[in-house]
Amino acid sequence: MIKKYLAVGALMLLVAALAACGGGGGDDSSSGGSSSAAPAPTATTAPAATAKPAGPSNDELVGIGEKAFGTCAGCHGADGTGVTGLGKNLVGSEFITDISDSDLATLIKVGRSSSDPANTTGIDMPPKGGNPALDEAKIDGLVAYIRSLQ
Repeated sequence: MIKKYLAVGALMLLVAALAACGGGGGDDSSSGGSSSAAPAPTATTAPAATAKPAGPSNDELVGIGEKAFGTCAGCHGADGTGVTGLGKNLVGSEFITDISDSDLATLIKVGRSSSDPANTTGIDMPPKGGNPALDEAKIDGLVAYIRSLQ
């Protein structure tokens, strides 16, 4: 009698195990053999990582930069063509064309002393144009806006 209960219990464990793993018999005939598809997600599968939100488009950056350019306009003119004796013309500037975005952003952040040999105006360009409120987003916008003037 004990053998009968052990046999029934073992059979129940086998059925439960097969049910838990999908029956063990796969439907490989439709895929031509072994399947390389990823298993279906289960309740214990970790959720997929969420995508990083996209940053502003170039048009949005240009808009941000155009608004922030008021800081620069005192020396570089409202239209970027420069103010005689203060700031260089940024429109069609070979210097602006040749400098990388990263280097242009750095120049805006740190400025350029009048003692710097690369300073051809003899006037200090203060860090952030003298506006400490210029954050990274606005500086990125300024770079995009200055590029749009070319």
